Amino acid sequence: MLKGRKTMKIADPEQQAADALRQCLQDIPFLKIVQIQPVQTNYRELELLAQIKLSNKNCHLVVLFNNIGQPRQARQAISQLLNHSETNSEIYPIFMAPYISPKVAEICTLAGVGYIDLAGNCRLSFAQVYIQKQGNPNPFPQKRDLRSLYSPKAERILRVLLSTPHKGWKMQELASEAAVSLGQVHNVKKLLANREWLHAETEGIVLSSPTSLLAEWAENYDYRRHQIHDFYSFKPIADLEYLLAETCASAQLNYAFTGFSGAARLAPFVRYQRATAYVDNNLEKITSSLQLKSVASGANLSLLVPYDRGVFYKSQNIDNTKIVTPVQLYLDLKGYRGRGEEAAQTLLKEVWEPQW
Repeated sequence: MLKGRKTMKIADPEQQAADALRQCLQDIPFLKIVQIQPVQTNYRELELLAQIKLSNKNCHLVVLFNNIGQPRQARQAISQLLNHSETNSEIYPIFMAPYISPKVAEICTLAGVGYIDLAGNCRLSFAQVYIQKQGNPNPFPQKRDLRSLYSPKAERILRVLLSTPHKGWKMQELASEAAVSLGQVHNVKKLLANREWLHAETEGIVLSSPTSLLAEWAENYDYRRHQIHDFYSFKPIADLEYLLAETCASAQLNYAFTGFSGAARLAPFVRYQRATAYVDNNLEKITSSLQLKSVASGANLSLLVPYDRGVFYKSQNIDNTKIVTPVQLYLDLKGYRGRGEEAAQTLLKEVWEPQW
């Protein structure tokens, strides 16, 4: 999880890339590094040409470093690297990035290209050399990238895509549906394309990996960003939820149940002691009508004023009460440790994945 972590900056990519290559090779007793020459190609890519000696045989390595290690950039780099190796069979191609994810590692392996990252993960297989190191975490979280993809306006687009994962969306149509600018849609499209989580069809862009997107979103989502107001009522939970729905409907206030209140309406096996709902920012009307008491502990009702009204997108009516979309419900449940996470996974497996 990236919350609370500082992003490490690559102060000197040329030096760090060369050091990473040396560190990967230094433990091989029969290998000697003759020289490493950097060749700057553009502002994002750095090429290293390395000459090494294995016993009495000279070998050449071509390393292409890209400061973005997403699958899309990896495939582009691999294409360039394979062009090098096709012209000279003695060249071994290596892709390097600040961090190589398991997916990118698999892409490189299948293409017959080695990989190294600045975290210490690597896989090289040439001549009599085979070395693999894996499991080191990402010390370079792309925080700006994540903030952009999971900003409030961008999240509106993600809700639309995840709610209709098989639909092809034209750019302007998607912008109108999500109530965001066309530029925002273009930005989200680029970020998802880098991860290879969508593809283009004649009908428009289509989400191709909804579970991967939802998993990463959940890792970077915190329901505590909403304004949370806790109350206590002597009324039973079921009566409290009914009266809340009735009050909001009569006062024309936007609301939608989430958390266990929402999950119970999709999966009746869920039991809970606290109702939870999003409401528009008019708490006085609700608290006076329901005779709620604000409490610091022991609450049986939590009202969330959302940081963005996108949480109300496609709210559905079940048993005369509104609940958030399954996507929003999953995100909120994942925020509750223990039983909330269990409920989220159960609903994901039994309700949403079959639809996807």
